[in-house]
Amino acid sequence: MKRNVKVSTAVIRRLPRYYRHLSELQRKGIVRISSSALGKSIGLTASQIRQDLFCFGGFGQQGYGYKVDVLKEQIGEILGINRGHTIVVLGAGNLGRALIENFKFSNNGFQLLAAFDVQEGTVGTQIAGVPVYHADTLEAFLAEHPASVGLLTVPKSAAQVMGERLVAAGVQGIWNFTNYEVSFPGADVVVESVHFSDSLLALGYYIAESQDEAEARAAKNKKA
Repeated sequence: MKRNVKVSTAVIRRLPRYYRHLSELQRKGIVRISSSALGKSIGLTASQIRQDLFCFGGFGQQGYGYKVDVLKEQIGEILGINRGHTIVVLGAGNLGRALIENFKFSNNGFQLLAAFDVQEGTVGTQIAGVPVYHADTLEAFLAEHPASVGLLTVPKSAAQVMGERLVAAGVQGIWNFTNYEVSFPGADVVVESVHFSDSLLALGYYIAESQDEAEARAAKNKKA
């Protein structure tokens, strides 16, 4: 799918929101939706949605709106959902286990191949049908079963080393949950780091802002 302009990070970050919301609309049996209605339901303007989609050629027809299934499929294509991505998990502790058991990898275009750990009681078991192997066998496994992405949920102290092993084994992306900023200079690999505290701290800011505004209004009303 051709891109008309260089796509900004902000646009790319919004595409999964569109895909997720369109999936929900499809589950509800909604066949068609306007850019105005779509924008209102996810907190964006119709103009913003049209501009975002125009980066990839534009979709829909004026006065007709978007066919939900078609738009979802087209955005899924942009996001690479049908490219047969595969993923392995490094670290099958609490967080790794929770992701394996609860995150719908297949719904997002990724086949979860295996998990790796070093704990004796974990290695050799299965988590939600996913086999857990010893981390020492990582390279041998990836030589036979190449993975697009390595998901890191290992301790911070092991994050860089394990990431380097993944990169050396040929993964194209690192999904990093370790709260450590891994880096691989010169490597052709994409790193997406998830910091839960960032989201929580941002939430704290917005709560504080709302409280300050409410206090300011109350003080103003009191004076009046």
